[in-house]
Amino acid sequence: MATREKRLAQFDGHGSPPPGQPVEVLCEDHSGTYKLPFACLYVEGHWRNKESGASIEATVVGWRLPRMESVGR
Repeated sequence: MATREKRLAQFDGHGSPPPGQPVEVLCEDHSGTYKLPFACLYVEGHWRNKESGASIEATVVGWRLPRMESVGR
């Protein structure tokens, strides 16, 4: 299992993502860090599921632009 620091280093987005840009997000809870299995948008200060528009109820600790292997999903 990857360490927290290593996972955070992989999600190198700083500040807020560009408006309308789908991104991958890294979340954290009492069990550790995990990447959500769907693209997210940052809208008016809140993280949302790109497809459903639902609010993300998890604690987002990092974001990154989609990796090449994720583009086809």
